[in-house]
Amino acid sequence: MEAEEIKRSASSKLKIADDVIIGIARIAALDVKGVARLAGEVSKMNKLRKNGPVKISMIGDVAAIDMSIVIKNGVKAVNVAQEVQSAVKENVQNMTGIPVARVNVTIGGVAFE
Repeated sequence: MEAEEIKRSASSKLKIADDVIIGIARIAALDVKGVARLAGEVSKMNKLRKNGPVKISMIGDVAAIDMSIVIKNGVKAVNVAQEVQSAVKENVQNMTGIPVARVNVTIGGVAFE
């Protein structure tokens, strides 16, 4: 009987690195029509300094994501930002199982290409 109780009480916890969440958020944002690129570069130094275009804050087991994007000329910024919010939230939750409380999107510029 003790073995069954130990089995039930033993739980495993999966830790997903911030870099993985940043990668998923980056790809999801870049897939949205109207997004030219992320504002700034995603590099190892930016991740270490926490000053890249995608920032992850964990509040307990819930993620809050802040990102800065550059939109293409001629698109509606509000529509693109809303699509990015939805895409990032959905992809991060589906791929990691981590609930996303919010996705804050900042328009960091407009690409005239």
